[in-house]
Amino acid sequence: MPGKSQTMALRNRRRRVHGPDDEVTLTEHLGELRFRIIRSLLAVAIGMILVLLQYESLLRFLTKPYRNLCRARPDFACDGTLYGLGPLDGLAARMRISVYGGIILALPVIMWQIWRFVAPALHRREKKYAVGFVVSSVLLFALGGYIAFWTLDKALEFLISWSGSDVEQAYQITKYVNLVFLMVLAFGIGFLFPVLLVFLQLVEVTTPRQLVMRWRWAIMLIFVTAAVITPSGDPVSLFALSLPMCLLYGLSIGIGYTVAWRRRRRAPAVS
Repeated sequence: MPGKSQTMALRNRRRRVHGPDDEVTLTEHLGELRFRIIRSLLAVAIGMILVLLQYESLLRFLTKPYRNLCRARPDFACDGTLYGLGPLDGLAARMRISVYGGIILALPVIMWQIWRFVAPALHRREKKYAVGFVVSSVLLFALGGYIAFWTLDKALEFLISWSGSDVEQAYQITKYVNLVFLMVLAFGIGFLFPVLLVFLQLVEVTTPRQLVMRWRWAIMLIFVTAAVITPSGDPVSLFALSLPMCLLYGLSIGIGYTVAWRRRRRAPAVS
């Protein structure tokens, strides 16, 4: 069975690779990548099944901001109902919610597989931060998703107000689901920005001093990026994403200074 022998060889190879100085062939590298992708896809599939089992309650949860807004603003002429404009809209919405929800539920596994794929290229001192990076990535993504969902009704209120008083709101279910999950995805990815900065400081690609010197450019880049990736395009979502990213930028610099200080303290003992 060549497939089984190849799998065993790949596992043995993973045990032998300990650092960036170990040589890895292109075939082994691609085999490792395929192994990590398969595990991530299996985690997403399991997450999709769990979401499908709770579809009705999850749909009510996702539409709650829209329904609350319609009750609070009767002048908007909406009742919180979503419409299917085609025979496939209901099925498409169910599948999209299951896929998006499966990815979110599988995020810890996906982040761990990414780290395991990158780890062989790192030194031993950098590998010890694996759990911290995975946990912080998941928590920051969840925080970003929560803020996106918390600001959703405010973003909808702004968008409906600008559509005009004579426009009656009738939202297609698939487009509403896309907006919600794209908002969560944009905020979640945006909140992962400091994790990348801390990683770059740990591997000494950049330094805290360089980040401090470029803080004006960083803030401008944060606001431009937030304006681009925010699907709703409203100022409420823009500031709700960019302001925490600015704070997290400063936090990542503080973590970088702490790590550099600890390294300087250990340096005499190592030498």
